[in-house]
Amino acid sequence: MRLLLAEDNRELAHWLEKALVQGGFAVDCVNDGRAADHLLQGESYAVAVLDIGMPGFDGLEVVHRLRKRGQTLPVLFLTARSNVADRVTGLNAGADDYLPKPFELEELDARLRALLRRSEGRTQERQRLGELEYDDEGFFLLRDEPLSLTPRELSLLKVLMHRRTRPVSRQQLFDQVFSLNDDVSPESIDLYIHRLRKKLSGSGVRVTTLRGLGYVLECGDEVG
Repeated sequence: MRLLLAEDNRELAHWLEKALVQGGFAVDCVNDGRAADHLLQGESYAVAVLDIGMPGFDGLEVVHRLRKRGQTLPVLFLTARSNVADRVTGLNAGADDYLPKPFELEELDARLRALLRRSEGRTQERQRLGELEYDDEGFFLLRDEPLSLTPRELSLLKVLMHRRTRPVSRQQLFDQVFSLNDDVSPESIDLYIHRLRKKLSGSGVRVTTLRGLGYVLECGDEVG
């Protein structure tokens, strides 16, 4: 899934970007609020992680503009401000969650997963389709055994799992799996689909191509 990260501390931003990519996110990373606001107007994201104390627009202004445009994507604030009044200000501005610095990566990951579940109307972490299971801890299990996936394969399978039995177009997959810095074309999705099919082979879970519609993750006789 595609994520916008806006953090003006470049060392922290680089570290977070690497960790989030390893967790299966496609990450667009910027270091000021004006750039974040520009991307949020023109790009599609599953979630945004915003530092409050940024140059240009601060995080409060970015989320204010986001909500004024009617955009509802989940927003998590990162900030060195940790008192209650600051947290209340951030949440009242339109953020969905607030994580004070310093923080553990595991907590950021857990909060992002919770935000995505709520935004998708899901209450349970575990998702299952036939012999394939995803527990939102970042792991897929196939026949109760861990499924070995590269970060890109993981990101792609996450999108298909969340939309299981419903087709997803190649362009939609591309927009969620690759960041703006990735020098690839939408046709590269076909390669990753081929790899996923090999890893799911024989399980009863398959990625089916629907002409004119895209790809669908299905099992048995289920059709999207």
